Amino acid sequence: MKGNRAVAYMGPGKVEVQDIGYPDLVLRDGPGVNPLNVGRKCHHGVILKVVTTNICGSDQHMVRGRTTAPSGLILGHEITGEVIEVGRDVEFIKKGDLVSVPFNIACGRCRSCKERDTHICENVNPDRPGSAYGYVDMGGWVGGQSEYVMVPYADFQLLKFPDKDQAMEKIKDLTMLSDIFPTGYHGAVSAGVKPGSTVYIAGAGPVGLAAAHSAQLLGAAVVIVGDLNSERLAQARSFGCETVNLREHPNLGEQIEQILGTPEVDCAVDCVGFEASAHGTNAVEAPATVLNSIMTVTRAGGRLGIPGLYVTGDPGAIDEDAQIGTLKVRLGLGWAKAHTFVTGQTPVMKYHRELMTAILSGKAQIAKAVNATVISLDEAPRGYMEFDQGAARKYVIDPHGLVK
Repeated sequence: MKGNRAVAYMGPGKVEVQDIGYPDLVLRDGPGVNPLNVGRKCHHGVILKVVTTNICGSDQHMVRGRTTAPSGLILGHEITGEVIEVGRDVEFIKKGDLVSVPFNIACGRCRSCKERDTHICENVNPDRPGSAYGYVDMGGWVGGQSEYVMVPYADFQLLKFPDKDQAMEKIKDLTMLSDIFPTGYHGAVSAGVKPGSTVYIAGAGPVGLAAAHSAQLLGAAVVIVGDLNSERLAQARSFGCETVNLREHPNLGEQIEQILGTPEVDCAVDCVGFEASAHGTNAVEAPATVLNSIMTVTRAGGRLGIPGLYVTGDPGAIDEDAQIGTLKVRLGLGWAKAHTFVTGQTPVMKYHRELMTAILSGKAQIAKAVNATVISLDEAPRGYMEFDQGAARKYVIDPHGLVK
């Protein structure tokens, strides 16, 4: 029997590569697995040989100890792989197919899935609508930062690449289809970006950079990216974005006015989430900062896309309210300006096929935008450490050495 190695969260600040069981088409008991999901048969699923799997900022929230994730949880929800085994109920996906896996796990049968809201599938997580691989409170589906992984509901979920050789040539771009490219794109679409828009993107991490590139694809006239990390802002400038360093220049409206001639933008995207920081040289954590600042700088009637993660349980939060996701948001300001807010996980399947086509045609250059950097499975702990320290890179794990 084949072995399997995977990246496990072992407590705040610590991940390690472990030997774990080779997957089969049953969800076994393990760290984080909901008891109601234990023993769940997945004859509708497949086993993948993982080709690429990425480190995500959402993973970092867990690794920093900012969620209730249990020790031993196998990480990884950004998965691209080759099908090596198919369940008896799989009809259309075949052995040998190279596929992208949406990070949302979705059954395809419930009302939400039928309405294309695959981010809030009602059947895969006994706790609440919505699920993901290797993530806290998401039902316990085993993560894909591993050599092999089981993926359920294969016929419905998997995006097959039409030509394997072509796909491998662009694999550093295509690996972004499992999460951050659709997530950034969803943020821009939710914010109402259209030709001629002026857009503010909060956060220059990989999702922020993906949102900025997406805004460009959607025809934005000016894309402004704000962050406190000068290296990440330089990455945003590398593909044509304007930038604002909020550590050096804490007044966001003034900086936008210097760029546009007005202190407001048409729309904004929050790509930071609940670990937001106040602005300025000696800034401290202030989790509502981004939400309040984007309301301030977005014009009346504008839209706010909020793909940044907000949680209901944060043991490391600055106060008791924030520990349960209660933040001091200026809702009255948003109400007075008639803003539209769009929140929640991204329904990846709503976007991934068209974004694949944009990549394969050469229209989208997402790997360049996010500075995709390939590492081995054994290098994953170092990748987590460097990413946590603010590296302007999107780390792509290559468990089998298949990426050129």
